[in-house]
Amino acid sequence: MQFIDGGVCAPKGFLANGIHCGLKASRKTNDTALIYSEVMCNAAGVFTSNRVKAECVKLTMKNIQKGKMQAAICNVCYANACTGKSGYADAVRMSEITASAFGINPENVIVCSTGIIAQNVPVDKIEANFEKLKAGLSRDGHKEARVAIMTTDTHYKELAVETEIDGKKIHIGAMCKGSGMIHINMGTMLSFVTTDCAISSEMLNKALKESVKGTYNCVSIDGDMSTNDTLTIMANGLAGNKEIVCEGDDYNKFLEALNELNTKMAMKIAADGEGAGHLVECTVSGAKDVETARGLAKFVVKSNLVKAAVFGRDANCGRIMCAMGYSGFEFDPDKACVFFSSRKNSKRYFETPGDGTVEIKGCDKCGGRVEVVHDGVGLTFDEEKATSILSEEAVEIEIELKDGDASGKAWGCDLTYDYVKINGDYRS
Repeated sequence: MQFIDGGVCAPKGFLANGIHCGLKASRKTNDTALIYSEVMCNAAGVFTSNRVKAECVKLTMKNIQKGKMQAAICNVCYANACTGKSGYADAVRMSEITASAFGINPENVIVCSTGIIAQNVPVDKIEANFEKLKAGLSRDGHKEARVAIMTTDTHYKELAVETEIDGKKIHIGAMCKGSGMIHINMGTMLSFVTTDCAISSEMLNKALKESVKGTYNCVSIDGDMSTNDTLTIMANGLAGNKEIVCEGDDYNKFLEALNELNTKMAMKIAADGEGAGHLVECTVSGAKDVETARGLAKFVVKSNLVKAAVFGRDANCGRIMCAMGYSGFEFDPDKACVFFSSRKNSKRYFETPGDGTVEIKGCDKCGGRVEVVHDGVGLTFDEEKATSILSEEAVEIEIELKDGDASGKAWGCDLTYDYVKINGDYRS
């Protein structure tokens, strides 16, 4: 398995593009993205668990139940949430415009929106520019599309992986956006995954739902769960492998590759949290089961007090113990050990650094590990070393329990003044 270039266009048969349709006066960059497969795809999706769902989410949730998709259209600036019947009609219209251009059924189009809630999408502007959007589709179009889906993101987020299944090279590509309004169990996160692997809709759905448990669902930026989060995957089968229709070695290889991809994409979102200066990774080991390990890690990274402590380079162990304590997950606090650490080469977080991608840089001076809690009791530790560790762009919180053999991770970021600035005037 290896990471490769190309994003959503790395798999055979996928094309993409992004253009500026002028959806919002203040937006000067691409605002509409399109992904198209040359053949019909098996498909699956996971969506926000917020009871308030955007109209495009409702439409795509309905259509993807049939397990067949061939295109995805996405606009930024306006979320099409809390827009009622007119908003749903707008989402339907976007699917119809896309379908008409390719001679496919509107039910085979993924529709996504992101941006300001309670305002309608100016679909007429997308329709007026659709021929230009379609004409620009290409294997290199992922470069335009990955920018078109960004809102408050400071970096585009894409990745692709290549592996071998049934003697055939298969590829999985992804692009996503997400920087704020991100919370566990999805957030203002849109992720588009493509693959040329031959796999049934049923097994694709199983793999996707299994993968999100330890990847996207382990990210928290600010504790706010969005109305629009959508993660979809389309598989067109052009790699030529024998179709995966049940669990087994081929399915496991596909799931492993999907997990690697989704983990890196989830970490890119966490590292690019609104106003963030630090990626925070929390690892819990020695838990009684994986659910407990992940749950404890999630509560630590989503704690505003922990986030603020990382921002202030303050190795405040009490905030970590406190967050674990109110999480609702069982553990023995009298056997818990807590460490702050950072790596000398934190580049390990992002295997494909480059123009616009997120690269976490490490340094020889700051790498290290310091224990701040042992068997539930706070320790006297080297404050200077701890501050140095917390000054790194990638900070790790390691929690060792003695309740079992399970482990789990979660990712977040620090809470900064810039987060408030960004969200204080979001609509403008």
